[in-house]
Amino acid sequence: MSWVYLIMAGVFEMIGVLMINKFNTARDWKSLLSLIAGFGLSFLFLSLAMKTLPMGTAYAVWTGIGASGGAILGMIFYNESRSLLRILCITLVLGSAVGLKLVS
Repeated sequence: MSWVYLIMAGVFEMIGVLMINKFNTARDWKSLLSLIAGFGLSFLFLSLAMKTLPMGTAYAVWTGIGASGGAILGMIFYNESRSLLRILCITLVLGSAVGLKLVS
């Protein structure tokens, strides 16, 4: 169950990052509350995951999901660069997160 919590934490981290950009463009209460909720739920699920997972592994996987997911969402929603090198780097980050899961 800890890995499910960790993946959920990463997904909410991605939502929080997406909401930062939305809040910067549309300074309204809905964007602000979505930003706070995204990061709040991210930290909640991260803390639940860390009850049984090692801190280093949990943090590395959480940041990997958040960073890669944020970059992917930027490509999808904000027309950021989709260069092959950028996609390769995202793949390396996600591969490292999977590798940590396999050795933990």
